[in-house]
Amino acid sequence: MTEQPWATKFEETLRGFLPLLPDTEPIRPDLRLTDLGLDSLATVSLLLEVEEAFDVTIPDHLLTEDTFATPAGLWSVVESLLVRDPVD
Repeated sequence: MTEQPWATKFEETLRGFLPLLPDTEPIRPDLRLTDLGLDSLATVSLLLEVEEAFDVTIPDHLLTEDTFATPAGLWSVVESLLVRDPVD
């Protein structure tokens, strides 16, 4: 088993928005989120939950289709915001 590339809290949050992903299947970084049931309404809810879970605000310029295309894309944005916050 390989180490997951993101925080457990991220995977738990994301999994709740992927109704077509079987419980036993791991979330791979390259999975297409829309293929797993993430629609536009769920994307907004996911955004809010991720921001709350990690105490970050994703800026408007990062709210793109690419950001929410794959777990790796979304985690990359969240992780970049986590790195910047301690400097403030």
